[in-house]
Order: sequence, then structure tokens, then C-alpha cells
Amino acid sequence: MIWTHRTYGAPPDPKYPWGATIYGDKGTLKASVMGYDFVPTQGEAIHEDVKYELEEYPIDKTEKDLEKHVAPAIRGHMRNLLTCIETRDKPVSDIEQGYMSASACILANMSQKLGRSLTWDHVKGEVVGDDEANRLLARPYRAPYTHPDASSV
Repeated sequence: MIWTHRTYGAPPDPKYPWGATIYGDKGTLKASVMGYDFVPTQGEAIHEDVKYELEEYPIDKTEKDLEKHVAPAIRGHMRNLLTCIETRDKPVSDIEQGYMSASACILANMSQKLGRSLTWDHVKGEVVGDDEANRLLARPYRAPYTHPDASSV
């Protein structure tokens, strides 16, 4: 898998300056918020562009600062959230997935800053055997505020 996320320079694929390319044994998928292309090892290629839904939701045409290409996905997540509130099901993008995604980004930045690999204990919420890295997980707060942890919430 290759992830490209840039607003500068020349992307490897100008059609996908912000997206992912996944190479698999059944084909290649290029996906972004603007659409996707799937080129199977056998059979016809599939292409789909994002559907803006501007006629179904005319307010999208005038909404200030709205990223029109992500509005349909946002609506989908909101519908799913409301359905899950009603049914008590887990949303397609629940808080634990958000925690794991954010943790991976924070740990990658910490690893780069420290110049070494880090091992994350998901259950304990800490870097294994690395006090220096664990101190970077929380910044000092201005009194009387304190950083929340499992023992204080």
C-alpha cells in the first residue's frame, strides 16, 4: 500500500495527489476522496467519481468552507451515528478506531522526534519500556488543570 497526501510538488499519480494505492493479488485499487479506480488482474476496470449530491442538498452549494467532495461521506457517517444511537449498535467509525488512528500518528511523530522505534501497548496506553517517550504523551497543563488519566476520570 502506498499513501500519498500532499499539497506540494508533483505527486506520483496526478489523478491521486491525496489518496491510497493498494496493490493486491486480485488487482490494484487507487482511492481518494474524489473517487476510485480498481484495475483487476482479470476483467474490466472500474471507475467511480465522488457524487457531490448538490441537487439533493442545495445548501452544499452555498455552505461556507464546506469541502463539497467529503459532504456525502460526512452525511453517511451522521446517518450511521443517528441509527446507532437508536439501535445501540457500534458505528462504522467508532471511538476506538479513532483512538487507534490518532495513536499511530502521534507515535510516528514521537518515533521520528526520538530517532528510534517505539512499541505501543494498546491495552495500557503506553510505550513499552520507554519513560522518555511516555513523558511525551502528555504536555504540562496550566494549574489548576491536570491531564486526565484512567485513575482520575
